[in-house]
Amino acid sequence: MNGVLIIDKPAGMTSHDVVYRVRKLTGERSVGHLGTLDPMATGVLPLVLGKMTRLAQFYLKSDKRYEGVIRLGQATDTYDAEGEPVGEPQPVNVTVDRLRELAKRFTGKIQQTPPPFSAKKVAGVPAYKLARKKKDVELAAVEVDVKELEIVSQTGKDVTFRSLVSGGTYLRCIAHDLGQLLGVGAHLAGLRRTAVAEFTLEEARTLEQLEETARAGRVEELLVHPRRILPAMPAVTADPESAARMRNGMAVNLPEMSKAGLVKVFAGQSELLGIASRVAGTLFQPKIVLAG
Repeated sequence: MNGVLIIDKPAGMTSHDVVYRVRKLTGERSVGHLGTLDPMATGVLPLVLGKMTRLAQFYLKSDKRYEGVIRLGQATDTYDAEGEPVGEPQPVNVTVDRLRELAKRFTGKIQQTPPPFSAKKVAGVPAYKLARKKKDVELAAVEVDVKELEIVSQTGKDVTFRSLVSGGTYLRCIAHDLGQLLGVGAHLAGLRRTAVAEFTLEEARTLEQLEETARAGRVEELLVHPRRILPAMPAVTADPESAARMRNGMAVNLPEMSKAGLVKVFAGQSELLGIASRVAGTLFQPKIVLAG
């Protein structure tokens, strides 16, 4: 089974848990995801099945949209609601206007130090394994791009926000750092991902829906149409001779594609043969072959 499946991840499951469940339900052993979600978080988890796992490389830096809640007045060791409290709860006296002003400091290209409880590796060991053993974890700051950070509302200690960020951005770090700025502590109390690249919550399916569809033998009906994948990359429909060459990993001449470096190559309307890279003129070499 080759395709892209959008799951609405429930709270309490790791992304790997979801992958394991999808493997069991679909019978497809080769399943990967396009960006992990913490167990507490819910929402869009795009999965690539079968040969489509080869497309994951094109989504490493994909933008992601979120909505969530920051709880002021208490920091935690994981920077989210699943962690242990750090220090005593603090009273909070801040206006939504002040929060919106502070949010500007976290907008744009910023340096962000990943949280100690994260999958980032230190000398080959995931940081969270060291943090659980109470060992010091020193992670280097990395540049991330926070394209939008909108403070929607404030109710007591809870601050609702929406954001658009580049891949690799930790929103629980923003929650923690905001608490540090205010001097009262804070953590991420809730998070829902609403989009990853072109994949949105509107097309996501629950695991229960997938299970029901799998029992009926109709999982293919839930897969994203191949023409919707990587919409920024030009698409071309190959003639039968070129399609045959593409399937065998051979260079092909494709219709004039302006100056596109990479193109999606289709056979007919719905069979994505693969991704090809321009060699010169109209000559393209397959970079990834998805059909054979």
